[in-house]
Amino acid sequence: IYNPCHSFIVIRPCFYIVTSLMASCVSSSSVILLSLAILGVFVSPSFSTSRQPSAYKKVKAGFRITLEHVDSGKNLTKFERIQRGMKRGQHRLQKLKSMVLAAGDDSALTAPVHAGNGEFLMKLSIGTPAESYPAIMDTGSDLIWTQCKPCIQCFDQPTPVYDPKRSKSFSKISCSNPLCEALPQSTCSDGCEYLYTYGDYSSTQGILATETFTFGDTGSEASVPNIGFGCGEDNEGDGFTQGAGLVGLGRGPLSLVSQIREPKFSYCLTSIDDTKSSTLLIGSFASANKSSTLIKTTPLIQNPSQLSFYYLSLKGISVGGTHLPIKKSTFSLQDDGSGGLIIDSGTTITYLESSAFDLLQKEFISQMDLHVIPSGSTGLDLCFSLPSDSTEIEVPKLVFHFEGADLDLPGENYMIADSSMGVLCLAMGSSSGMSIFGNVQQQNMLVLHDLEKETLSFQPTQCDQL
Repeated sequence: IYNPCHSFIVIRPCFYIVTSLMASCVSSSSVILLSLAILGVFVSPSFSTSRQPSAYKKVKAGFRITLEHVDSGKNLTKFERIQRGMKRGQHRLQKLKSMVLAAGDDSALTAPVHAGNGEFLMKLSIGTPAESYPAIMDTGSDLIWTQCKPCIQCFDQPTPVYDPKRSKSFSKISCSNPLCEALPQSTCSDGCEYLYTYGDYSSTQGILATETFTFGDTGSEASVPNIGFGCGEDNEGDGFTQGAGLVGLGRGPLSLVSQIREPKFSYCLTSIDDTKSSTLLIGSFASANKSSTLIKTTPLIQNPSQLSFYYLSLKGISVGGTHLPIKKSTFSLQDDGSGGLIIDSGTTITYLESSAFDLLQKEFISQMDLHVIPSGSTGLDLCFSLPSDSTEIEVPKLVFHFEGADLDLPGENYMIADSSMGVLCLAMGSSSGMSIFGNVQQQNMLVLHDLEKETLSFQPTQCDQL
């Protein structure tokens, strides 16, 4: 009997397991029932952008941008995608920590570092005439940049390198321009020259300029003139080769949302194993369904020493109805800017401060009647042996208690299984200091950033149908 309040595991011919949850269902049970079925038996259907001085006109209407996962089109199982994303995520986690530490160290002489790379690509066009390029979407940094001719050092990219001499709308930015002054590190020679580093020896260096950028899918394109961007002639490091550059969507003045003075944007990420695209929505397209009773809204917190990140106030975590005894200060921002929890589209799984993760792991072990196996073979911290003769598995419900919002996660957003390996794993990990709410935990939710109200909202959404 189909129960829309249950999460179902489906075994597919390629021998990995996925779960699906009806977004409109709310269950008060402390467990989620994972029903094993053969495919075919069941298939489940201190800068705020609103206050920034800007030379750019606000975009009159919103636009919609298709997002592709960086592993899209590759013959990978869901478990393999998680593992690849985790490898990228570990590098990103170190970058994010380095950013905060560098910002809080007044004696540091090195250039400030930023997050870089990411998990989703967006298409955009640059210049007049417009040339199309893929770019990494990054909610953890601000600068918009692309590789530029003449390249002193450039990585291989899937499209021709942007040539400013071929565009009628290219213009260098003067050193007195507020955007030049907003750069973490710049020099003044032939215009405003920048260096933007990403914490693992990756960097982009070049000239800050303005151009006409065209965003959006067919029917909702928006051409925006005078967007400040980095014309990168010397670009080094790993993590950028999926695209031709990066679009920062952080909270600082150099980001896209700050420059176009658009206080609302949202994204909706499909399941990591879904072949369909995800979506980024800007402006009037970004709003959630106000009539929905399932919207959960929590305040955005600002970190004075790190303006780019979207911090949330996490008060606690429940597993199967048990509220974990996590110290109140565990997810709090410290006076030096360390600690806290950010929401990040560019990190695959959620990383929790080690003391909290240890409690979470212990509680899952106590509530699940499965054998715990060593994590070395999977890369994940907590895995169980998957029973070969079971048709149903009960897993504890997982609830994140944000300030003003109890976010009840569907099973597929935190449990991942692979029948060929015989494992069922918790798609979360341990961190020290900073915690990150990753994109697997955000899948099939409309995640709305309202920078005017200083809030973030979650709305359960079937993202492949948006």
